[in-house]
Amino acid sequence: MMQGHFDLGGAVLEIGRGGDPWDRVSPSRPFAMALHSMAWLPDLLSAGSDAKAEARRLILTWSGIFGKSNAFSWGDPVLCRRVFALACALPKVLPEADPIERARILQDFARQARHLASSLHKPHRAADQAIAVALAGCVLSGKAGADLLRKGLRRLNVALPSSFNATGGHATRSPQAALELMFDLRTLAGALLQKGMPPPDSMISALEKLQQTLQFFVLRDGCLPDMQGGEACRASYIATVGIEPPTSDLPSGHNGYQRMDGRGLQVLVDAAPPASGPWSEAACAQPLGLDVLADKRRLIVACGWSPDALGPQALRLVDAGSTLAVGGGTCGAPLGGFPAAVLGPRLADANWKVSSQRHQTDGGIWLDLQHDGWTRQYHLRHERRLFLDLDADELRGEDSLTPFEDAGAAPSRRLLVPYTLRFHLHPSVSAGLGRDGRSVVLHAADAPKGWRFRSDAQDISVEASVYFEGLRARRTQQVVLKGQARPGVGARVRWKLAVDRSAASSIDAGNRAL
Repeated sequence: MMQGHFDLGGAVLEIGRGGDPWDRVSPSRPFAMALHSMAWLPDLLSAGSDAKAEARRLILTWSGIFGKSNAFSWGDPVLCRRVFALACALPKVLPEADPIERARILQDFARQARHLASSLHKPHRAADQAIAVALAGCVLSGKAGADLLRKGLRRLNVALPSSFNATGGHATRSPQAALELMFDLRTLAGALLQKGMPPPDSMISALEKLQQTLQFFVLRDGCLPDMQGGEACRASYIATVGIEPPTSDLPSGHNGYQRMDGRGLQVLVDAAPPASGPWSEAACAQPLGLDVLADKRRLIVACGWSPDALGPQALRLVDAGSTLAVGGGTCGAPLGGFPAAVLGPRLADANWKVSSQRHQTDGGIWLDLQHDGWTRQYHLRHERRLFLDLDADELRGEDSLTPFEDAGAAPSRRLLVPYTLRFHLHPSVSAGLGRDGRSVVLHAADAPKGWRFRSDAQDISVEASVYFEGLRARRTQQVVLKGQARPGVGARVRWKLAVDRSAASSIDAGNRAL
């Protein structure tokens, strides 16, 4: 940034040293949102004393063009994140500013904070906005600061309880959303303590819930599951919040997710419906999707779509998860067109039911899962049985489609219904068909051993896929199992993931895909 190189939102803008990023067209909407939210200020300020002057210059040039109300830069959620970022940056930026610059920056900042405080807060963003308003009140002095702080804390006390569901997890069911809320609350708690004010009880309660949530979700590689509109995030980023990877004495289930921990394998399964209403704007309709880690490395994942990434909304559908899809249908999809413009891209038709049972012995862990997301279209119910063999360090799965006829529903007239079972692979994993043509050999980069995926499916193949990491799409692969089910009979496919113990564990050169 000091050299005029802005890499934001998955796009790059070159403005030259001392250039103005505000007087030119942004390369993409995500780039513009990241630029105007000023979430990059902490990175810029880490560059030393010269960066403080550059930060002041960029803040002032923004005010010169966008200081008055603007539908985009003053809209939700850009304004909220900018007020939060400025509140964190101004204590570092202002001490070296001359009195005129200081007064102008503070005046513009106060006007933005008051505008945010007076705006109508949507339920799923009310906590973020209240935190930003309260944090601005901690930075500003006098009556202006006191009014903002009082209003922000009052709204936060109302917003925080509704930000959690009945299980104590974040209402979006997104692990990353829980992480970001914890970062914001800890920032506000620190600012309150500097003013000699203890955090309110609602904040303390929320932080305790988020601590438990993240202890469950931080996997062995130090990252999060890439599910429900959240990416895995960098391990170093997650480590700054002080959450250690889960230990064996933590719960095996939380917020509708189930975790299975073996010697080398770790499995996390989405065993609940996605969030509903406004909380589902980034939710994904991928029932019973799973993540698998082998030797602390990502092996099987979801595509990791997130709302800030450049990926299409289609990556929120069932095909982008490591689960089973029936026919060409979906079991929930985001709104589009005019409804999306009014309500946001929330999920529709994703109110299916999920049930799960867990059984555990010294030798293994069983999960019996099922959902009815396909019953309305195909009169078939998806059942997934997972067994983690703790002694052999193997994961065995059985995905079944069983007939389900609703009383009064017309029976399906389809002779055969195609189904597809997908296992998306992390970009660090190379995959290729084994010599037997019935299995796939998997090997993660720098892993001590390879893994073999076997199945009795009618058709098994390795196809192209995509994975989002740091808001960017990376090419990867997926193991695809295909078959056909009879509506009145159903279908079953079994599969197993185990250490590749064959002498020919390397992938055939002709099938190698990097």
